[in-house]
Amino acid sequence: MNPRTTPHTTSRTRAASVRRPALLLTVGLSALSLTACGVVGAVGGGDDASASPGRSYDITVGLLLPDKDTARFEKFDHPLIEDRVSSLTDKQGEVVYANAEGSKDRQSEQFRKMVADEVDVIVVNAVDSRAIAPDVEKAKGAGIPVIAYDRLAEGPVDAYVSHDNELVGQVQGRALVNALGEDAENSKVVMMNGAPADPNTALFRKGALGELNGKVDIVKSYDTRKWLPEVAAEHMREAVKEVGAGNIAAVYSANDGMAGAVIEVLEDAGVTDLPPVTGQDADLAAVRRVVSGKQYMTVYKSFLLEATGAADMAVAKVQERSIQFDALARDVVDSPTRKDIPAMLVPVVALTRENIEATVVQDGVYTVEEICTGAYAADCAEIGLTS
Repeated sequence: MNPRTTPHTTSRTRAASVRRPALLLTVGLSALSLTACGVVGAVGGGDDASASPGRSYDITVGLLLPDKDTARFEKFDHPLIEDRVSSLTDKQGEVVYANAEGSKDRQSEQFRKMVADEVDVIVVNAVDSRAIAPDVEKAKGAGIPVIAYDRLAEGPVDAYVSHDNELVGQVQGRALVNALGEDAENSKVVMMNGAPADPNTALFRKGALGELNGKVDIVKSYDTRKWLPEVAAEHMREAVKEVGAGNIAAVYSANDGMAGAVIEVLEDAGVTDLPPVTGQDADLAAVRRVVSGKQYMTVYKSFLLEATGAADMAVAKVQERSIQFDALARDVVDSPTRKDIPAMLVPVVALTRENIEATVVQDGVYTVEEICTGAYAADCAEIGLTS
């Protein structure tokens, strides 16, 4: 087991759509950590083995991811889920993978093919949470369980694995307020929100506004179609034109891809002293921007815990290992079409120049050598990030 960072937790009012049973949060985090090491699988397997002695390891997991613009999906989520399924099934299990490359229609075709091919379970990160609902219904009719991954899909999903997405926005908004300090109240802030079709967008925005409203001056707020950096760049150019590049004190960017586009637009507008810009996903390019000081922070979400948790839930569901499944699904969420969905919500961490080594490096996401290439060597040395 790799050493883990201690998750940062805060006292907060939870969104109405998310309800946590009366269990200590530390118990849930312990279960997640044990899952990443395979301990819950072993314990749950022991309890359920007597009830299901003939459970199969020859299973097929369908994995549907939404795009390739978000670097983590291809680099981390897919291989981590594939490796975990192989480990849990004595290398007999198979992951059938498809990426929609941002198209809800393509994802629907991929989903329907998996149903027709009779996979045992489908793990889906929906391009459009509402549009995928009829396909989830078809899977349900075919007796194939569906686990919504990272993004809550509508329809009769069996479980949900993601992060506390309202907390993500809170962490981002709080970071901006802290960065602006005493000048926050009079500071002009641009909000670059995610895709309207992504239900996480509303949660990120809600969390961020809970920290920003009444504390800063939000002068522009945009929704960004399909999370596309080029769309975010268009919005930012408009904000620069209407507000003035030098008058923008901070930018709330919901993810790293858009943060990179925002920063490029500001630099093209002649801004040399960049304002604080947030992000999310801890993409390598974003971590490097944080090192250099161009991006103020990003939200690090443990890919290992989320991906291995999804694989564990998928295998447990197919093998009818209810004890293990219940141990993993310690939270409950509601979607517009279903109430009380069993869920695993993984904690998040604000990544800044101060804790890069204690987060993505310690967790083995990136090496110091990967982060501190020639252009960033001096900045790495400045913050003590050396191999």
